Amino acid sequence: MHAGEGAGAADSRRRTLAIAGGLMVGGFLVNVILTAALHPSGEEDDHPAIFAKYADSSSWIAVHLGQFIGVLVTLSGLLVLYRVLRSADESSLVARLAAAAAVATAAVWAVLQGLDGVGLKQAVDSWVSASGTEKQIRFANAETVRWLEWGFQSYFRILLGLTLALFGIAILTGRRVPGWLGWTALVAGVCSVVFGVDVGYSGLASGLQDVLGIAIFVLVLVFAFGVFVTGVHGHGRRHD
Repeated sequence: MHAGEGAGAADSRRRTLAIAGGLMVGGFLVNVILTAALHPSGEEDDHPAIFAKYADSSSWIAVHLGQFIGVLVTLSGLLVLYRVLRSADESSLVARLAAAAAVATAAVWAVLQGLDGVGLKQAVDSWVSASGTEKQIRFANAETVRWLEWGFQSYFRILLGLTLALFGIAILTGRRVPGWLGWTALVAGVCSVVFGVDVGYSGLASGLQDVLGIAIFVLVLVFAFGVFVTGVHGHGRRHD
């Protein structure tokens, strides 16, 4: 318990942390399961091959709607976490910036999923059903949508990284949550920013992204579970 914090306030803080962690874990797992089980996979930058798989997917729009909801639930967990961090004077400004970054990330995510989950699907379906000279035009249209997706994917990853890094800094300076969780979020954020920059240069597939993708997956999952467990068991940090 922190100095000047009563038992009721401490219990409320722990409940809020548990809710935040639960939302992050739940949203993260929904997104991972949908992506692994139902999203077509392959060489992302081999457009003829991957577009054919996308066109053949009957669950494409529903899967992307599920991914959209899953990530929004995860981001809402971060906004609930903000309620804990904003009460610490040392981290209040950084926490507000982190919350603002989370909202911006959600906005970019909505545009990205609209492009990928609806626009790209319509474009590849039109390409597959076209014939003659129209087929080449439809393919070029689908590639244009794909390149727009690259752009929004790049900036989504960068904004997500900024959000995680700011929450990590707020945790480290606010002393309301165990410091190792702050470092976990900070490192995950840096990895996500680098991932996003690489997407801008390399597209949606590269060796660097393969490595960073695994690191981000592990770090974000550890962070989310860590926040949840901290809320359930109440293991916070003490002021010096």
